[in-house]
Order: sequence, then C-alpha cells, then structure tokens
Amino acid sequence: MEKKYIQKAVALKYDRKKDDAPRVTAKGKGKVAEKIIELARKHDIPIKDDPDLIEVLSSLDINQEVPSEIYVAVAELLAFVYSMNSKRSLK
Repeated sequence: MEKKYIQKAVALKYDRKKDDAPRVTAKGKGKVAEKIIELARKHDIPIKDDPDLIEVLSSLDINQEVPSEIYVAVAELLAFVYSMNSKRSLK
C-alpha cells in the first residue's frame, strides 16, 4: 500500500536582536501547509524543502524556540535563506 503524501510546512522567525534562537511562527499540514507556503511565496520568503527538518520542527509549539539539538540543521537553513536573500539583492 502506497502512503499518500501530505504537504507539511513550518515557518520560522529569527530576530538576532531579540531572540536567542529561531522561533516557530506557523505550522500545519494539508490545506494549512499550502496556505503557509502560498503566503511565503507571496511575500518573497525563501522556501526550503527538507522533510526531515519539517518533521522535527512540526513537533514544536507555536512561538517555541528551536532547541539546541537541531541548531546545526537550522543554521544550514538560515545560511540558505541568507544566500537566497543576497542573490535577490544583486538582481
């Protein structure tokens, strides 16, 4: 039996002046995930498809800081976002 793919999404926010670590600002699956992704695209927010990281992040509560155990994965995500932002600013 083939598993049906269910879209999942998690949004993070990080303000290095205010936060010790990134925080979960939205999460969901199915229609909610689609809306999160749609809003990210609408506001030109970079999107990274990483199912393993989404699984971990979706277990967190809204407004919860990312735990130190996954800082490396989130740091890689932030590096991706900064890279995408710098490419956009060069255009």
